[in-house]
Amino acid sequence: MLTQRSKYALRALQALAAQAADTRMLSSAIAKEQRIPQKFLEQILLDLCRRGIVVSHRGRNGGYMLAKKATQITVGDIIRYTDGPLAPIACASLTGYEKCTDCIDEKRCSIRKIMRKVRDSISDILDHTTLADTLAR
Repeated sequence: MLTQRSKYALRALQALAAQAADTRMLSSAIAKEQRIPQKFLEQILLDLCRRGIVVSHRGRNGGYMLAKKATQITVGDIIRYTDGPLAPIACASLTGYEKCTDCIDEKRCSIRKIMRKVRDSISDILDHTTLADTLAR
């Protein structure tokens, strides 16, 4: 399930992507426009800065802007950065794999096989949908 953190991250990034190139936006303006609690948004933006998705500038003309073009940022990346792996269970994940503690035979586990298909389908959609695509819809 998509968390509120990911939804807020997506909405904040859409707000930044909608701006003209090289235009910065204050976190307070994003929070107000997108109806996101400002303290929570600041934590999200800080994480996205660390991941190289946004950059922040201090000072008189400060604010946030995308570090990459909106066509280079996928929804899958954003969700992974904010929520972690896309797989519904850890043993089906490519980026956050963990063996199930109660699994008898992972290679024959039908639950894992189904959840891997779910992960692959989710990934196929989210990794081929860019931030720019979300604005065009």
